[in-house]
Amino acid sequence: MNCSRRRLLELSGSLLLLSSGVTEAVGESQVVIKMQGTPRGERVWFDPKGVAVAPGTTITFINQDPGNSHTVTAYHPEYFDRVRRMPKAAKPFDSGYLLPNQTFSLTLTVPGVYDYYCVPHEMAAMVGRIVVGTPEMVDWDSSALRAGGVSGHVMTQFPSIRDIFNAS
Repeated sequence: MNCSRRRLLELSGSLLLLSSGVTEAVGESQVVIKMQGTPRGERVWFDPKGVAVAPGTTITFINQDPGNSHTVTAYHPEYFDRVRRMPKAAKPFDSGYLLPNQTFSLTLTVPGVYDYYCVPHEMAAMVGRIVVGTPEMVDWDSSALRAGGVSGHVMTQFPSIRDIFNAS
């Protein structure tokens, strides 16, 4: 694998932050979300499950589950013909399969609600929500909240916008 010095430093910094227990915003421009699971694999989840960030924040996902590969996949027709549960003006994202300790980073600039899931573990309710900006922003897109397209059990696992802002 070819790895630039800059990418190596980014990954090292993310791992250092994770080892210190930081899961919320790191400064104002980076957030780390862990992909986790129980040792026998009976439960899997994103931690935290919901975050609020400013536009332009980089979000780094790291697979800390030693027994499973995971994905970070936007609900969008481009991926598996799913219902779009993200702002219309935003580009969809998919990490592909991440093995243990691998990372995936994205920077979200369009204000609104972004729902995402792990392809092999969606039915185990491995889903998450990122809120970019605040509901008061002029161009804030909340269409994901009304989109449907997921089972009732999975739908109940998305944290509410209020809970996400209260945790920030």
